[in-house]
Amino acid sequence: MSDHENPVSVPFADCSLCPFRGKTLLMGRCMPGDTCVFVESGRQIDRFFRVNPVYAEQYLHDGFWERRAIAVRYAPQKSLADLIDDEDEVVRRAVAYRIPQSQLHLLIDDVDREVRMTVADRIAPEDLEKMADDKDYIVRLTIAKRLPKGRLFRFIRDEDLQVRKIVAERLPEVSLGLMAHDNAPEVRRIIAERMTPDDAVIMLHDSDWVVRYTAAQRVHPEALACLLDDPEPDVKATAQERLTKYSQRADGNEKPGTYNG
Repeated sequence: MSDHENPVSVPFADCSLCPFRGKTLLMGRCMPGDTCVFVESGRQIDRFFRVNPVYAEQYLHDGFWERRAIAVRYAPQKSLADLIDDEDEVVRRAVAYRIPQSQLHLLIDDVDREVRMTVADRIAPEDLEKMADDKDYIVRLTIAKRLPKGRLFRFIRDEDLQVRKIVAERLPEVSLGLMAHDNAPEVRRIIAERMTPDDAVIMLHDSDWVVRYTAAQRVHPEALACLLDDPEPDVKATAQERLTKYSQRADGNEKPGTYNG
């Protein structure tokens, strides 16, 4: 609901106390109850700076936290460094979105998770590993999504499932075996889906039937004999079907090495 929709709740400032009454008000660039920097209303303040961004820098050290946070959105980027240590986390979140990438390292250890999440999303790739040990899994998740694939090894045993799933999806194919025995079947299923037919053989004996089923569809048919007595009907049926087709093709004198079924 906008301020216009509920007139009773709309705060009005005393224009006689406003330093801009002879400027923006007379020029139609502010309006009591709608576009005003002098009242404690986030929506009105944002409208004011949107129309009059030139005044935003003057309010970067204002006593009202929301006025500072909104001013950060419109003030010149070069004027934001002093707010990196602002006492309010909402202000620092706004700063994290706006400061130059070269200054983001100053917020790596911020106590606020959302500040660090923004930093992790914006920081230069070469600085990502500085945040790899962050205590919050969402921050580590962001890092795991952005790190070069060849530098994901430190996350292979991350305590959080979601982080390890991202690693399993991005890890170089030749390194997938390092996660073949992950504690979570969700991770092992991803590994089984991505492994080469030769490597996927090690997943045929997995304790999770979905992992075995996935591997059964990946490996060369001649490796499926071990699944013909699998306790899971779908796994057993897949092994039988692929082996049968393989045998039929072999009987038809097709070279085994050319079979892809």
